Amino acid sequence: MSERDATTYPTDPIDLETRLTQDHHQSLKLWLRMLSTTVMIENEIRNRLRSEFDTTLPRFDLMAQLERHPDGLRMGELSKRMMVTGGNITGITDQLEQEGLVMRVTDKQDRRAYSVKLTPAGRKAFKTMASVHEAWIAELFSGLDAEQKSQMISLLSSVKSDLSAGNKQNEKE
Repeated sequence: MSERDATTYPTDPIDLETRLTQDHHQSLKLWLRMLSTTVMIENEIRNRLRSEFDTTLPRFDLMAQLERHPDGLRMGELSKRMMVTGGNITGITDQLEQEGLVMRVTDKQDRRAYSVKLTPAGRKAFKTMASVHEAWIAELFSGLDAEQKSQMISLLSSVKSDLSAGNKQNEKE
């Protein structure tokens, strides 16, 4: 590669931060750093779920929601918790149901509605995936010591609290 090519095609991966210049505000730099890091971690988890378990992150996330609610969740509640459309939830549920990992059950409170819950096979599969997933997350954050992780959690908690307070204020107005 020529000297010119090396400057035209950087060896670092292109991500959201490549848009930044020295003139950008520090808050924008922080936002793009957080976003690009999150995207990189999410992509790594997606790739590992696909190669290790032949599954997708949305399928894993739906099973995680159901693991926390053994009696099941209605489709609308799953949609709200996962922040996706009902159509997406239906498609994922259909796939998992065909594989015997979830089942639809009539809702006890409203016989016209139904809930989705993990089957015993789904619980077993999710338990295996969740354990491996947790190890992956630990690995991806292994460059930080416990104190650094605590500091980041605290700082991000402050941002989250400020955002929640702002949203509550906006709702009042």
